[in-house]
Amino acid sequence: MSKGIYEHIREAQLRKYAEFAVRAGVNLQENQMLIIHSDLQNAPFARLIQTVAYEAGASNVYIDWKDEQSTKEFYIHAADRFIDYYPDWQAARFREWEDEGAAYIHIISENLDIFKEVSPDRINRFQKASRSKLKDYHAKIRSHEVRWCLLAVPNVVWATNVFPSLSKEEALHSLWNLILKGSRADGEDPIKDWESHHRAFESRKEILNESQYEALHFTNSSGTDLLVGLPHNHLYIGGAVKDQDGIPFFPNIPTEEIFTAPHKNKVNGKLVGTKPLIYEGSIIDEFYLIFKDGRITDYYAEKGQEVLHNLIETDEGSHYLGEIALVSNQSPLAQADTLFFNTLFDENTSCHIGIGNASPSNLQNSTDQPEEELKAAGLNTSLLAVNVTFGSEDMKVVGIQEDGTEYVVMEDGDFRF
Repeated sequence: MSKGIYEHIREAQLRKYAEFAVRAGVNLQENQMLIIHSDLQNAPFARLIQTVAYEAGASNVYIDWKDEQSTKEFYIHAADRFIDYYPDWQAARFREWEDEGAAYIHIISENLDIFKEVSPDRINRFQKASRSKLKDYHAKIRSHEVRWCLLAVPNVVWATNVFPSLSKEEALHSLWNLILKGSRADGEDPIKDWESHHRAFESRKEILNESQYEALHFTNSSGTDLLVGLPHNHLYIGGAVKDQDGIPFFPNIPTEEIFTAPHKNKVNGKLVGTKPLIYEGSIIDEFYLIFKDGRITDYYAEKGQEVLHNLIETDEGSHYLGEIALVSNQSPLAQADTLFFNTLFDENTSCHIGIGNASPSNLQNSTDQPEEELKAAGLNTSLLAVNVTFGSEDMKVVGIQEDGTEYVVMEDGDFRF
């Protein structure tokens, strides 16, 4: 194993992290193909996952290399017609992988400085083009038809943003520790630890799914006062989910959320963000969203207003919500009391919403329902799916039943059951 960021973690622990991603994250099956999406800077860890996957019986492990430096040059210098274009040959790769029944591991490592010289509009245009071409792939990801897993490794830029008062070496060491602890991957047997984590999820999901609240009311001292209507027969999921063949997997490492889909047209009030939103390498901070009959009718960000505008204006569906997530402030990740400058980690410290596309998995018996029936049930469709954190230490969530009866679901940022 090379030095650099990896000298701050024991090789045995790093291997456990990789094994956890393969054997529990995507739950790789014998003779299954694995696709690893990784930036070049994360090559040592990607190759370790590749080794572990072959040991687990993978038929083939293909690493889909990215290079953020090259991507930056493309965004800055490419002709306009290529910014609005996603090649057919790129989309064809995903179709072939899908036909092969592949699983996907995405390795992320936040770099907030990489795209600071790039026009947010050019990034948004290319992302819109790629999401349009890969619409079917993203739909299968969101509905959990295929197995995938997202997990993180640190880099110097990210670590020093999280720990600005520490040296680069100390910051890297500290961020490694937080990533592993927050991901519940720092113990002797992470897979066993996540089995216990999964059981806690199942208990809370059972209570919420039996309650079938008509709406959830979120309030806190930050200014959030949001009433979120829910579809009939909505379903809370979280922790482990199952693919189309009934094989369980964990899409996000870490994960602390229990989430469902709001009714597209039944969200009203104000949401105030409590942590920065990192979108395509840009920061949106000190922001709020106003909803009326489900639609975002007004919004403002002290920092990143143009980026927020481009996000919301992606398409008509990006003016609506596709997810509402409940997250306790008592998890290891939340108790770290750290701003991670990374959506995957920050969203798993407190309650959040998802702007854009909803997952059919959040509706009971939705497996074979056509898109029009899902829309009629209240599920939103969009090219976009971006999560926004708005939870707080004093967050209160009240479940409202059809007859108006109210129950406290969360108080002071934690579940009441």
